[in-house]
Amino acid sequence: MTNSISIVAYAPVHAAAFKSLNLDWIRVHWEPEPADFKTLDHPDELIDAGGHIFIAKLEDQVVGTCALIKMGDDCFELAKMAVADYAKGLGIGRMLGEVVIAKARELKAKRVYLESNTVLEPAINLYLKLGFERLADCGADGGSQPVSPYSRCNVQMELVL
Repeated sequence: MTNSISIVAYAPVHAAAFKSLNLDWIRVHWEPEPADFKTLDHPDELIDAGGHIFIAKLEDQVVGTCALIKMGDDCFELAKMAVADYAKGLGIGRMLGEVVIAKARELKAKRVYLESNTVLEPAINLYLKLGFERLADCGADGGSQPVSPYSRCNVQMELVL
């Protein structure tokens, strides 16, 4: 079945799926926050600012998303990773993560950063498998890491490239 999975660059035709897939996973545990809507309602702004969004397709269906948000000259954030419930277990999250990391390397990033929550154990395990390491949680280390705009964040991780 993995032969029918493809990862493609975001196009405006993917906007609704990008938003709905992300809102679906967020709403399982939390209410979406203003920072979510800033990205999900305006993906073109993320791209215009030097970021990238990747879309996973199973046959012709959009089943996953992942964004690479430019945080600085040599740092990007892996964000808005989502996989449709019916497509979980097919390795789509790993594929998206690998594509995002490869893009960050291509862009000469020195680091990829992400925020998550411990309730998302499968996601945390995936990030560890991709080489991310935990940082002090969500700005609690006295300021060397950014304070998260998300109240749900209790994990920050980075991958040094």
